[in-house]
Amino acid sequence: MANEQPDAGILHAHPQGAIILIDKAEGWTSHDAVARSRRALGTRKVGHAGTLDPMATGLLVLGAGPATRLLTHLVGLDKTYTTTIRLGASTLTDDREGERTAVARADAVAALAAAPERIAAAVAGLTGDIEQAPSAVSAIKVDGRRAYDRVRAGEHVELRRRPVRIHAFDIGAPRAARAEDGAPMLDIDATVRCSSGTYVRALARDLGAALGVGGHLTALRRTDVGPFSVAGATTMEELAEGRNLTLLRPAEIAAALFPVLALTPAQSVDLGHGKRLELDGVADAALAAAVAPDGALVGLVEVHGGRSRVVTNFPTPDAGAGAGA
Repeated sequence: MANEQPDAGILHAHPQGAIILIDKAEGWTSHDAVARSRRALGTRKVGHAGTLDPMATGLLVLGAGPATRLLTHLVGLDKTYTTTIRLGASTLTDDREGERTAVARADAVAALAAAPERIAAAVAGLTGDIEQAPSAVSAIKVDGRRAYDRVRAGEHVELRRRPVRIHAFDIGAPRAARAEDGAPMLDIDATVRCSSGTYVRALARDLGAALGVGGHLTALRRTDVGPFSVAGATTMEELAEGRNLTLLRPAEIAAALFPVLALTPAQSVDLGHGKRLELDGVADAALAAAVAPDGALVGLVEVHGGRSRVVTNFPTPDAGAGAGA
């Protein structure tokens, strides 16, 4: 997938918009990245395919212009994170930014350090299909209010458990660490590949709970979203300066995620107007990327019984916005 060097009129050269890969720095919010992208691209129409906490770093997938129509199909992609889990203390937010709520006894931490097989067994118990209660300090709404607002107001919040899938939970060797007040802790570096909707903070919390010492995150970085990697993504500094933006055309993104349906010129025009196509010999597909001969993405379509149905369409020079947006 090609990187392109933008100029002030970048989206004028991208009539279908673009997907932008951002390497978010620590301390920045996902909203900051969206706001900076709007300025860099000169458009208000910028959205995201999932946020990151301010403490977290790594890959944000943004869409600009008509390409924002693709974002709904990117939200559910699997994610990969690298993280550091600290065992020995629990926090209100399940990460290092929250107030400590419990600290394990030094002898409990020492006993755990001497029994790495206990940690490995607890990690195995949190791998595969599990049920997880999201962190209380999250953006999930409870009776119309964000959970984090209720927690900050002093309310006790317990969110309903939900199924998630942890495809891989790989850990390094535990190492001795100290909290700021000198309390003994254990730090473990880990790589987690998981389904969308997984809270890695909650995974650290649950690991600590399973081991009886409490746990939270001290570092979190998202390295991959589906087939897209943070390697080569635009940094926040580059974003602020409007240079080296990693821009991907909608057709590139769709082709990386779905089977490609190559259209004839006439089919491109018809599909762009929302018409159903007769597709003899084309296999059924829940979603396929319908691509015009010039490489433009005409739409995402469902193919069933040799007929197409537009699920999400994209503006083309010949057809405009059409139906099914």
